[in-house]
Amino acid sequence: MKRYSTLTGLALVLVLAGCGAGPETGHGSGHDSGQAQPGASSSATVSAGLPNAADVEFAAGMIPHHEQAVEMSDSMLTKTGIDPEVTALATRIKAAQAPEIRTMKAWLETWGKPDAGGGSRAGHSSGHGGEAAGGGGGMMSGEQLEELAGAEGAEASRLFLAGMIEHHKGAIDMAEQELDAGADPGAKDLAASIVQAQEAEIKEMEALLAGL
Repeated sequence: MKRYSTLTGLALVLVLAGCGAGPETGHGSGHDSGQAQPGASSSATVSAGLPNAADVEFAAGMIPHHEQAVEMSDSMLTKTGIDPEVTALATRIKAAQAPEIRTMKAWLETWGKPDAGGGSRAGHSSGHGGEAAGGGGGMMSGEQLEELAGAEGAEASRLFLAGMIEHHKGAIDMAEQELDAGADPGAKDLAASIVQAQEAEIKEMEALLAGL
């Protein structure tokens, strides 16, 4: 009887030990599986946000485009006898686009393309052969910029407004290309903002131009 009891007790211990091993093993595999899933999800999220060629092209092209808009605005802000509404518009354009230039330069640095924006002015203009006289993407030519710099009063306002309307249209085209083909969320958000803001400013400039 003693021997039987001992064997029974030993068997019970082994059974209990086996029962305890099952859930522990199962918990281990479930934990591993749970770790793998967030890792895969995180990787997919990062991959989805990586900049592509369209993002780089957008930033590299928009930097010199914005720089010229700031240059045009600066030119107007040095003049006297300009309609206050035109001066206010030039001030707003400069205030909006100067920070965006810094943002896009930082993106190119982060993306490992720090030189992409530096040499893009000529490349961007040459990419629109049919617009050579006015610069690429609605940009003004050097001669047009000189004409604006030398103009005063209503004539300066006319040159600025007409030039900036075309300039904005070019920027909207570039932004829409980014919205269609880009991948970086920040770049796409900026592109959407450019479209919205500059479409509104085009209407404003057309009204100002008609009233001169």
